[in-house]
Amino acid sequence: MTSIDRSQTVGAPRTYEVRTYGCQMNVHDSERLSGLLEDAGYVRAPEGADGDADVVVFNTCAVRENADNKLYGNLGHLAPRKASRPGMQIAVGGCLAQKDRDTIVKRAPWVDVVFGTHNIGKLPVLLERARVQEEAQVEIAESLEAFPSTLPTRRESAYAAWVSISVGCNNTCTFCIVPALRGKEKDRRPGDILAEVEALVAEGVSEITLLGQNVNAYGSDIGDREAFSKLLRACGTIDGLERVRFTSPHPRDFTDDVIAAMAETPNVMPQLHMPLQSGSDPVLKAMRRSYRQERYLGIIEKVRAAIPHAAITTDIIVGFPGETEEDFEQTLHVVREARFAQAFTFQYSKRPGTPAAEMDGQIPKAVVQERYERLVALQEEISWEENKKQVGRTLELMVAEGEGRKDGSTHRLSGRAPDNRLVHFTKPDQEVRPGDVVTVEITYAAPHHLLAEGAVLDVRRTRAGDAWAKRTATEQAKPAGVLLGLPKVGVPEPLPVAASGCGCD
Repeated sequence: MTSIDRSQTVGAPRTYEVRTYGCQMNVHDSERLSGLLEDAGYVRAPEGADGDADVVVFNTCAVRENADNKLYGNLGHLAPRKASRPGMQIAVGGCLAQKDRDTIVKRAPWVDVVFGTHNIGKLPVLLERARVQEEAQVEIAESLEAFPSTLPTRRESAYAAWVSISVGCNNTCTFCIVPALRGKEKDRRPGDILAEVEALVAEGVSEITLLGQNVNAYGSDIGDREAFSKLLRACGTIDGLERVRFTSPHPRDFTDDVIAAMAETPNVMPQLHMPLQSGSDPVLKAMRRSYRQERYLGIIEKVRAAIPHAAITTDIIVGFPGETEEDFEQTLHVVREARFAQAFTFQYSKRPGTPAAEMDGQIPKAVVQERYERLVALQEEISWEENKKQVGRTLELMVAEGEGRKDGSTHRLSGRAPDNRLVHFTKPDQEVRPGDVVTVEITYAAPHHLLAEGAVLDVRRTRAGDAWAKRTATEQAKPAGVLLGLPKVGVPEPLPVAASGCGCD
């Protein structure tokens, strides 16, 4: 049966596909878009559909260079398919839609719906309106209409979930356009957040990641400077919640009460992702980052004193306008001092609409590339050295789904240590499910992963593993998937995400 035949089958539910670009916030927004569509009667298209769905939604990012070219290239690829398939619809949302609202339909007139970051809840209504009126619907809200976590969400995991605690950002970093597109910070009430966490745990979730554009600034909107540390401690009282993480904090707002809460709350994991961006004070000033090298290294020192085994990761931008060789050497100095478990490095590129794009002193590409390669080489060396310190340690891993690309051929499974390091381990004879917990001894270290080549020391079956098994059985019976209660949020990708993170925190 052809795709046209499928779209015209009487009584067949309409299928959807969501394509996501950008940061963790976009990933979580896409889970809400999926939930909204399923709540409206759509079913998810099979894996690998590649545009062969009745509705294709692009959730876009605006902070990458040439993000618009990538979008229009993908839209162009779908144009002939849409022309040959009556009833097919295309929607564009996210940051690029918020930014380029007036140009998307002009450049791609076959698009049916354009919606922004503040009104994702309108997608099903806009699709239906476009179908009935037979014309494109463009609706961009200028401010948040409802906190997104009130929307239905199709989460991608039964054992780990995002929990959004705020949206928007009050910072004005010169390389970042996110505040202009997502607005000022809006905080959720602590009671609402904890109610969502408790509901997730009741469904079987055992790990949550608190999510915000500037997560540790939480409380600025509700007038409580210690709200974030209180929230971490409150998560520690929830029975059945085994792991708590958060992303991404800003050094400006990293206070001693947060460090104490991390150290004193057993289920808050010994892991911290804190963007550096540059080690040079002049560059940090030009970036409009409200801290300097000494402040940043001071936070690292305090975290390590309170949590000796903490794995600290970061984001770094190389080649910011005006960066001198001396400035770059200061970044290398911080990398050597901080000894990051991993650093996600970005070559600076102009991001349209940001002050940095218009600054003097843009660095030649060849210079940026050379500095980038030196930074990567240094960090690879440090990452490997830090991972080697894990050899001989006995660790509890939460078994993960789909994180070991070679697991099938190597007869291994993969999991995440408490500090979020990726560990591949020998598959035990007994059944182990994603969400279960295994105890292993680390035998080998590579720069980006660890191996536990001996026998698994212990397997603990968990409610999270039970939830995964139940969901898997349900989805095998109904391939398109189902909504699993409210509220629902999605599985965090391993933190941080080098390929899709915007690096703007």
